[in-house]
Amino acid sequence: MQERMIRIRGARTNNLKCLDLDIPRGRLVVFAGVSGSGKSSLVFETIAAEAGHQLNETFPPFARNRLPKWTRPEVDEIDGLSPVVVIDQRRIGGNARSTVGTSTEAWTYLRLLFSRVSSPHVGESNHFSFNDPAGMCPTCSGLGEVMVHAVERFVDLDKSLAQGAILLPGFRVGGYWYAKYADIGSFEPDTPLRDWTEDERQALLHGGEHVDRLRTKPPKDYESLLAWFERIYLGASDNLSDRKRETIARFTRSGICPACHGDRLNEAARTATVLGHTIGELARMEITELVGVLDGVPDPAVAPVVAALQDRLRAMVTIGLGYLHLDRATTSLSGGESQRIKTVKHLGSSLIEMLYVFDEPTVGLHPRDIANMTSLLRQLRDKGNTVLVVEHDPAVMAIADQVIEIGPDAGAGGGQLIFQGTFDELRTVRTPTSDALGRRAPVNTRPRTATGAITVKNATRNNLKNVTVDIPAEILTVFTGVAGSGKSSLAAELVAQHDAVVIDQRPVGTNRRSTPITYTGIASPIRKLFARHSGLPASWFSANSEGACPECKGLGVIYTDLAFMDGQETVCETCQGRRFIGDVLRHRVAGLSIADIDDLTITDAIERLPDKQIRNALRHLERVGLGYLRLGQPLTTLSGGECQRVKIAKELRETAEPALYVLDEPTTGLHLRDIATLVGVLDQLVEQRHTVVVIEHNLDVIRHADWVIDLGPGPGKHGGRILYQGPVAQLDNTATAAELAV
Repeated sequence: MQERMIRIRGARTNNLKCLDLDIPRGRLVVFAGVSGSGKSSLVFETIAAEAGHQLNETFPPFARNRLPKWTRPEVDEIDGLSPVVVIDQRRIGGNARSTVGTSTEAWTYLRLLFSRVSSPHVGESNHFSFNDPAGMCPTCSGLGEVMVHAVERFVDLDKSLAQGAILLPGFRVGGYWYAKYADIGSFEPDTPLRDWTEDERQALLHGGEHVDRLRTKPPKDYESLLAWFERIYLGASDNLSDRKRETIARFTRSGICPACHGDRLNEAARTATVLGHTIGELARMEITELVGVLDGVPDPAVAPVVAALQDRLRAMVTIGLGYLHLDRATTSLSGGESQRIKTVKHLGSSLIEMLYVFDEPTVGLHPRDIANMTSLLRQLRDKGNTVLVVEHDPAVMAIADQVIEIGPDAGAGGGQLIFQGTFDELRTVRTPTSDALGRRAPVNTRPRTATGAITVKNATRNNLKNVTVDIPAEILTVFTGVAGSGKSSLAAELVAQHDAVVIDQRPVGTNRRSTPITYTGIASPIRKLFARHSGLPASWFSANSEGACPECKGLGVIYTDLAFMDGQETVCETCQGRRFIGDVLRHRVAGLSIADIDDLTITDAIERLPDKQIRNALRHLERVGLGYLRLGQPLTTLSGGECQRVKIAKELRETAEPALYVLDEPTTGLHLRDIATLVGVLDQLVEQRHTVVVIEHNLDVIRHADWVIDLGPGPGKHGGRILYQGPVAQLDNTATAAELAV
């Protein structure tokens, strides 16, 4: 019997070179290749997109209009698809109401249990929901937190009013609001606030009875800085400008709700118990512990509820998330944790012949924990599903039925099938991946010398056990440890206690007009370059101004909303997708029209464009390994790892005073070959006298560190302690040390 295949012919999405490929169904297949080679274009934007689109077509128009839209790929033919489940690294939920419990539906079962057997009886399950008025705490509206004014941030005690002690916006020395305090005679404007009396400081900040104790009474219309802040920034909460939102975020902080103490529920729901525990107490238990506690529920009437809840919890333990608790906000989860949360609901599924697509499922996992993930992938395959995985980790390639490598290089140099076969066969050929498999970075035996230390004091965030630790200044420090050991919590405390530049994997572009051109600030120099060569005003070379095609308004495409059907983008017939009018396109620089600029890669632009300012701005993107990006490529299409490297490039471009940089797994999305490039970039930051702290599991990055802080020994309550701090060459007797020795 002939093996069933996913048959692809003529795939041309992004940089794919009219790719023909047959992928075996019912197998675990790993897609490898250098960063930007076309793996995601093939797996997500071609296979998954076509499967998702065809599945949507089976629903009636009313439902289809409410389903996620899939952009159909550029491909001649695809056969052999199944309903698709995409499990990517996008973080779950963007609001404070989303928790591990709600996102996995475990909270639904838990509140159903309490609605049936708790004592005293409260009511239906919605009475235990913090998203329902029947159950939510009225003080915090079910958020568990309230906004608290950070009044201590309003002023700098070491300055006088005349020196700008009031840090709130609008208090320019000599200005209108400044005079309301400095010129009323109640406060000494030339004396630092630290030397004022306590009543004077409190009168300035809070007002009230402290005003009556001042030697010189202020005018009757006097209001404290706190009253002023509430009136100006909190008086009208609708349609706040971005600037006002930033100010509110800067001068406020979240505090635990004084009524529910973080439980989010009203008093009735907080008093009901099962097995002597309130629902809030159970939600704060580690999932591993909670599974055992639920074994004690004796009532056979709720046995199906308990069984369903325990199945969901055990799935989380199996996937390595037993250290979490149901009350944990999903906004605090890493990309890797978010991805594993999404897989939980599929572990117990009885559906077969599904198509599962994973995006680097080992992200956020310590090498010791990868076996749990590979076991899950094989489990999904063995149920009769097809599992496609985009991955760089050799441990995942090793358990695959097939490895498919796309390449050989990034961008225009990729998009071709360069290998298809088993992992053992891959090791016998010459490809970028097989070459990288044979290399191993040496351990740093000559670490750089620190110039001081940045101290994190008494950190208790999440599972940290009152940690105090010194971070060496102006060298490269790597936080290591198993997943859930406290690395991210320690990094968050470092950022909270000290000013830091955080470089994470969040998107850098918010719309399709955000490109490397706009992000690097070279749009204006490019327009001026063409203006010098043409004699036309620079504005004519902007797709948002005079030179834009009037039909498509400079977009190059015409978008038609087709209601319940996918919206249709068609190439503008007037400009043929070139975005500009003909009088603009006839002018050329280095043989290129302004429309050709978008199609240049960063590397090509550096070589061809005769402008030093443009070349210098782009070189930093090339230095972080992004030379393959097209200048006109929307930043919304970048992966998390690419977004992070774009941010690193921006920091390299800006010459600044020595600063603290905190990076969250910068190797995400990087091929083994490209790790050395990243390490070189980190070294450049250190050479500029910056302090660089990296959360990382990649062994090559750890081996290169000047200083390692290893947390553990286990996840959750079993972690949160410093196991080792010092040079990497001396790391011993930890899970990380064991992996480095392999």
